[in-house]
Amino acid sequence: MRFIALISLAGVVATACTSIPQTDRNPSVDNEPMPPVAERRDHTLTAHDHTRNDPYYWMRDDKREDPDVLAYLERENDYTEVVLAPTGDLQERFYQEMVSRLKPDDASVPYRKGDYFYYRRYEEGKDHPIYARRKGSEDAAEEILFDENAMAEGYDYYRIGNYEVSPDQQWAAFAADKVSRRNYDIQFKNLKTGEFSPETIVHASTSLAWAADSKHLFYVKREQGTLIANEVWRHRLGTDAADDVLVFKENDSQYVMFVYPSRDERFIVVGLSSTLQTEYRLIPVDQPLAEPQPFLARQDNHEYQIETAGDVTYIRTNWDAANFRIMKVATAHGHDRGRWTEVVANRPTVFVNNFTVLDDYLVVEETESGINQLQVIPLNGGESFYVSSDEPAYTAAIDNNPNMDTPVLRYSYSSLTTPRSIYDLNLRTGERVLRKRQFAGHDFDPESYETAREYLTARDGERVPVTLLYRKGTEADGTHPLYLLGYGSYGSWYEPSFRSSILSLVDRGFVFATAHIRGGQEMGRRWYEDGKLLHKKNTFTDFIDTADYLVERGWAAKGKVVGMGRSAGGLLIGAVANMAPQSFGVLMTQVPFVDVVTTMLDESIPLTTFEYDEWGNPNDKTYYDYMLSYSPYDQIKAQDYPHMYVATGLWDSQVQYWEPAKWVAKLRHHKTDNNRLLFYTDMSAGHGGGAGRFDRLRDTAREYAFIFQVLKLEP
Repeated sequence: MRFIALISLAGVVATACTSIPQTDRNPSVDNEPMPPVAERRDHTLTAHDHTRNDPYYWMRDDKREDPDVLAYLERENDYTEVVLAPTGDLQERFYQEMVSRLKPDDASVPYRKGDYFYYRRYEEGKDHPIYARRKGSEDAAEEILFDENAMAEGYDYYRIGNYEVSPDQQWAAFAADKVSRRNYDIQFKNLKTGEFSPETIVHASTSLAWAADSKHLFYVKREQGTLIANEVWRHRLGTDAADDVLVFKENDSQYVMFVYPSRDERFIVVGLSSTLQTEYRLIPVDQPLAEPQPFLARQDNHEYQIETAGDVTYIRTNWDAANFRIMKVATAHGHDRGRWTEVVANRPTVFVNNFTVLDDYLVVEETESGINQLQVIPLNGGESFYVSSDEPAYTAAIDNNPNMDTPVLRYSYSSLTTPRSIYDLNLRTGERVLRKRQFAGHDFDPESYETAREYLTARDGERVPVTLLYRKGTEADGTHPLYLLGYGSYGSWYEPSFRSSILSLVDRGFVFATAHIRGGQEMGRRWYEDGKLLHKKNTFTDFIDTADYLVERGWAAKGKVVGMGRSAGGLLIGAVANMAPQSFGVLMTQVPFVDVVTTMLDESIPLTTFEYDEWGNPNDKTYYDYMLSYSPYDQIKAQDYPHMYVATGLWDSQVQYWEPAKWVAKLRHHKTDNNRLLFYTDMSAGHGGGAGRFDRLRDTAREYAFIFQVLKLEP
C-alpha cells in the first residue's frame, strides 16, 4: 500500500513518475500537476438495436496483468499522492487519532462451544488477529489455533475467512484468502501436534461443516470466472482433494450455495439463495454419505430461513407475510406448509430480520422505523418482552449464540453515541452482564455528543428518515460541513450504530447524517421494493432530497455537503453526481458499482446473473432502457461536477476494478469544472480493502484529508 506522509509536494513531483512531469501543471488548480489522461479506444456494444461506444473498455483485464492497464492505475495513484502530499501531516494526525481509538491488545468476548471457550485477540502493534481457545473456563491456559500475523508473512494480502473445529476437537479446517478475491483455500491443522496437513482444497467459499465422525468435511466450491458458489463437496480427512465427492450442484446461476452445521448438532444444512428465493436441504450429521433432502423445495418469491431445534424447526418466512413472520413445524414435515403453525405474525410496520432459539425462548430481531430491537418470546407460555434501551435511536442485534441449551442470550448493542457493547442477558432471571464495550479512546465522552432523528418529505410525498450526530451545542445555523452516508440496495441499510472514525470529523465541526433511503428495509419490505428494479431512481432522489433538506434546515452549509457511498452505495453516488451535482460540494465513494448496463449484460462477471432480481435483466428491453437512464457511466455529460474521490481494489471480486477506472477516465474527459477528481487503487486489496486492521485507517485518513483540502477547512 502506498502512502505519503511528510514529503513535500516539490519532492514528490520530482521523483514520482514520468507521467507527471514538473512542467505539465494545471494552472487552474493551485498550480498542481495535470491529472492522467487515459487513451480512448473505440469499442462498440450493441443491445436491442441500440449501440454504445465505450472508449475505455480496454481497461478490463480479468487476469490483472495487462501492462497498459497497470501503468494507468499506477499513474492515477501517483497523481493522487502528489495532490494529497501537502496534507501529509493532516493524514498522519487523522490516522493516529483513529489508531488511538483502537485497543492495542483488543480481544473478543469468549463464547462456549463444547468444552472450549473460543475468542479472537490482537497484540499491540500487530495488524492481524490471533485465534485462540481455552478448555473448561475462560481462565484456563490459552491454546493458539491460528496466529494470522505469522501466517500472513510473505503475502500482500492474507485473511482467514472462517474456521471450524472437528467434533472430536482434534482438527481445525480453515479457509484463507491469499489474494483478496474471496477465493479461499481450505487447509487443515492438527490441534494436537500443531502441524498442518498437506492436503489443500482450492477455489472454495468460507462455508465449512464437519460430520459427526470428524472425518468428513463439507464445503462449497466457486465456479471460476463468475466466482458463484454453486457446488457442495465432501472431503475425507487425510485424502487427496482430487478424490473429493460432489454432493450437490446448483445449475441455476441466479443461486449461490452455502453449508453450515445446525446449532442443535443434528444436521449439515445445505442452503441455496437468490434475491427472491431460498431453499434448504438437510444431511443427518451422523450420516455423511446420505443425500441432502429438501426441507422445503424452492418456490417462486418465497424466502425462508430455518433453525432446527430437536424434532421441531422454526422458520422465518415471507409466505403470505411481506415483512416476514415466524412459523414452526415438526422437522420431518417441513416440506408441508399446511402443517406450519404461526408463532410471530406478520406486522405492517415491523420487519423481521433474524431470530434464534435458546432454552425455552425464541428471540426475534426486528426493525421498526429504522430501529433494530429484540423481542423475547417464552416458548412455554408467559408474556413476551423487548430488551430495553434508554436511547431513542439504537441497534440491538443477536450476537454469537452457538449453544441452544442455555437461557442466556448474548446480544450486541450500539448507538451513534454508545460504542458497540456485548451483553449476556439471562432470560429467566433478567440479570444482564456487560461483557465488553468497544474502546473508543481515553478521551471519549458520550455526553459530548447529541443525536437526532428527522423526517423529510421527498419529491413524491414519501417521508424519509435521516439520523444525525453532532457535538453537543451545535446549532442548525447553516454553517457546518455535513458528511452524508447512504446505501439503499439489497434491502440493506446503515443502522444508527457507533463509528469511531467519524469522530475525527464530528470533533472538527461536521454534522454526520445517515439517509435512510428507499432500497433498504429499515421501514419494512415496502421500503425495499420501492427502491429496486424499475423503482431504483427513488433511491437516488431520496438521497438528493435529504442533502437539500439538511441544507434548508440549517444542518449543513451549501457547498459543504459531502456525500459518501460504498459498493452499491457507489452506484448511488455516481447517479447523484450526474443528476444533482449542485447539491454536493464533495462526493466520495469506494469500490463503486457504476457501469450498470455493461456489467449486467455480461454473465461472465461475478454476481451478474445472481442480481437480476435486484436490478433487472437488461436482456429485457424494458430493464435495459431503465438501467441506461441512470447508469452512472452511461449518463456522464458535459457539466460541472463536485470534487470527487474514488477508491477501489485491484482484486475486487464484487465490483471489478475497471468499473471505477473507466468511470473516472470518462469523467475527466467530459467534466467542465476544475474541481479535483482523485482515483486510488489498492493494488493488493479487494472489495473489503486491506486485510489488516490498520490498513483501512490509512485509507480513511487519506479520504478525510481530501475533504479538508478541497473544502479548505481548518483542521
